[in-house]
Amino acid sequence: MTSWQIVRIVAGCFILLSLALGIPGSPLFVHQWWLGFTVFVGINLLQSGVSKWCLMESILRKLGVSPGN
Repeated sequence: MTSWQIVRIVAGCFILLSLALGIPGSPLFVHQWWLGFTVFVGINLLQSGVSKWCLMESILRKLGVSPGN
């Protein structure tokens, strides 16, 4: 798996988890402030799309994960 694939999988999991923890109708609901984490992930995805730089992808590459195409 390439670094950009891992970044997108982790981001998707974070979004789904934070929605499950932050939406009142969810069986995993903890507090609505978990929706702030969804916003954080979204902002980071937007920033990486505009600047073409992602901290997590840089860390994964330093750990030896291939960058992909």
